[in-house]
Amino acid sequence: MQIATAKLGKKYENYGRIKQKGSRMCPRGSLALGAPPRCNAVLFPSAQCCIVLFFGLLFTRFWLLSVLYAAWWFIDWDTPSQGGRRIHFMCKLPLWRYMRDYFPIQLLKTAELDPRQNYVLGFHPHGILVAGAFANFCTYATGFCNLYPGLTPYLLMLPLWFRAPFFRDYLMSGGLIPSDKESASYLLRRPGGGNAVVIAVGGAPEALDAHPGAYTLQLANKKGFVKLAMEHGAHLVPVFSFGENELFDQVENPRGTWLRWIQERLQRVMGISLPLFHARGVFQYSFGLMPYRKPIHTVGESLNKNPSDDELDDLHELYIDQLCKLFEEHKGHYGIPEDRHLTFV
Repeated sequence: MQIATAKLGKKYENYGRIKQKGSRMCPRGSLALGAPPRCNAVLFPSAQCCIVLFFGLLFTRFWLLSVLYAAWWFIDWDTPSQGGRRIHFMCKLPLWRYMRDYFPIQLLKTAELDPRQNYVLGFHPHGILVAGAFANFCTYATGFCNLYPGLTPYLLMLPLWFRAPFFRDYLMSGGLIPSDKESASYLLRRPGGGNAVVIAVGGAPEALDAHPGAYTLQLANKKGFVKLAMEHGAHLVPVFSFGENELFDQVENPRGTWLRWIQERLQRVMGISLPLFHARGVFQYSFGLMPYRKPIHTVGESLNKNPSDDELDDLHELYIDQLCKLFEEHKGHYGIPEDRHLTFV
């Protein structure tokens, strides 16, 4: 994995993005079909459709399907918080290779990870789609299993989505588990190691800062994932995904504006963020909800330190320093100006 680091105290500057004038056609529009369905704007209606299907079947001659599923759901209720149920066939689908090639997405190995250990991978930035995390850790398209044999990644996701019938099974098929302490601890306390819990540390609030050219991370007060690693003796691995924030244009929403206030209020009430974003269409570049085809390069490196030997604040500071170091080492390879640095809020 490739990890990026940045320096503290640098003021965030939002560079302007040149807009394309007129309608531009996409010469490879078919590849747009491989873009990932991984944002709240897509997940929410998808989950709703599954709920409607579940209850709708009760009023048809296929009512028995919903009844049988309800019985199975009751028996299977705790599975998401007990490692989920990854289906290798789903992780190998050709669709994910199209998704990888659409951007494209690349996972770069910059450090060795001992498969006898358990790991907490902090993924940055969250972006709109979390496309890099999904492609690298929920599918086999970028070769995680080949780069890190013996390690199994589990991406954490809002528990809300695991309450939708049928939809929960789709999520678990890719190795996703609820983003609560119980689910993560179940994996990290397993003896023998080999488990990598992946946490998008900035969470839904960080999606509101996902503007092109922005490197603002909600990490300054995020210490729960560090405490989790300390409790279970798991190794911390900062991971940075270059290009994650370049996939969409987002309506300007600086802190203190009425739009940002509404978005943050809805996020606190609903648990999901609602960024106002747009990008391109399927067969043209002018406007649409398809993400831009921007390369995503994901990197990471273990802290190589026993987490139980440090105080919480010290280990959190060490994590930020390591993340900054990685960003500075690799940003030049991906066209990031020398004067751009990570900003933590």
